[in-house]
Amino acid sequence: MLTMAGVRQVISTLTNDGKDVMTPDIVAYHYPDNSIVNGSLLTVESNHFGVLKSRGAILNVYETGQYTIQTPDHPLIGAFQQAFFGGNSPWQYEVLYINRAKMILDVKGIAYSREMAEMGYHVSCYVHIDSKEDALKLVQHMPLNGHYIRVEEVSAYAAPVIEQAINRIVQLTALERVNEKMPEILELVKDHLQEFLTVYGLSLNDVKALIFPKDERMKELIALRAFGLSELDAVRYYTAMLMASKGLVSAPNMAIGQPYFVGNPQMSTYANESHTHDAEGESH
Repeated sequence: MLTMAGVRQVISTLTNDGKDVMTPDIVAYHYPDNSIVNGSLLTVESNHFGVLKSRGAILNVYETGQYTIQTPDHPLIGAFQQAFFGGNSPWQYEVLYINRAKMILDVKGIAYSREMAEMGYHVSCYVHIDSKEDALKLVQHMPLNGHYIRVEEVSAYAAPVIEQAINRIVQLTALERVNEKMPEILELVKDHLQEFLTVYGLSLNDVKALIFPKDERMKELIALRAFGLSELDAVRYYTAMLMASKGLVSAPNMAIGQPYFVGNPQMSTYANESHTHDAEGESH
């Protein structure tokens, strides 16, 4: 902000109440004041990089510390100033702050198994910007949306890469065997994603992923199969659980695959057969 006469302007990510505008969901922040001039004091916090621009050109990238902004000594620009402004430099600067702390990209989507069963996935990618060179790549290749580049925007860039890597394996895998392929899926996602993110100066630290059936019935059936049940038994037990939740007394019969008799006619049959045998014995 601008201060009283004789006091240098200080450029910082801290607000007047001491809060940092660079929250964990902010990748880059464009300082909104367009009246930054020579002599202004640039403050770069410990978890940031500072990038100085003027008229679209990147002049410098700063590590943690405080710096006095000075007109760069560049003959081509100097000649331009003299020709158009009579030697009086009307330099105006832009400052961008780059978050160098670890950030999390969250990507969710849909994949399809070999049987074309719908699978949901949730991938969390831990990334950071490692060096001044990487900060420069981000500024060059990632467009600003207003005064910010947010984590969700970077996630949107990464989403198609993750989707392609996951589907490459899941589409060739049976539904109930997808989780067995998780190590292979994670490695493929890491390889594709790191190659993609490098262009934007982002280093990939780790990837966590969860892939699951979207259909609740399929989740239950796969869980039952995990207990060693056959496909038919899993369907019977699943149906029995649904019947039990409705209070149907025939649920155990469904689970074991045996018929249920209303009024238990089997007992009547046994009783009649026993009575017949007794009568035959008395006649003899």
